[in-house]
Formats: sequence, structure tokens, C-alpha cells
Amino acid sequence: MTVSRLDALELRPSGFAFDPRTGASFSVNATGVQIIEGLRQGQTLDAIVAALHTGWAVDDADLARDVLEFVALLREHGLLDAHFALD
Repeated sequence: MTVSRLDALELRPSGFAFDPRTGASFSVNATGVQIIEGLRQGQTLDAIVAALHTGWAVDDADLARDVLEFVALLREHGLLDAHFALD
């Protein structure tokens, strides 16, 4: 699995993110930080959902859908390869 620019992203626990390749910066919430860290570690969709599930009274299917939507945004912004798929 290739994660591409996501690996180079400087990400603070506060959610501040800086892409040294483009100079772009943005912020994500704590959930976004957790998803990005999971992706960097090569976690599967199920593993990321399980990690997010602790502390949230949300159905796994809803969490999985939200994670996949976030991954699509990362692809859209070029932080993940266009063909990246989260298994």
C-alpha cells in the first residue's frame, strides 16, 4: 500500500497539518488526526473503525462510511494516490 504525500505531512496532535512539498497547511479534528495516523501505520479500514469506535456510540457501518469519505477527501487533495484503496 502506497500512502504517498501523507507520509511527508507534518501533523501535530492539535490537528495542524503542513505539507512541506507544497507549503499548504490545514487543520483536522482529533478524528482526522486518528485516521491519518492509522493510514500512515498501514491499518485496515476495520482497524481504524475499531480504534474510532472506542468513545463513540456510533454504528460501525456509519464510522466506516465516514472514514471512507475522509479518505476520498485526502485523495481529492492529492495527499493520497488517486488509486489508493483502504481495505
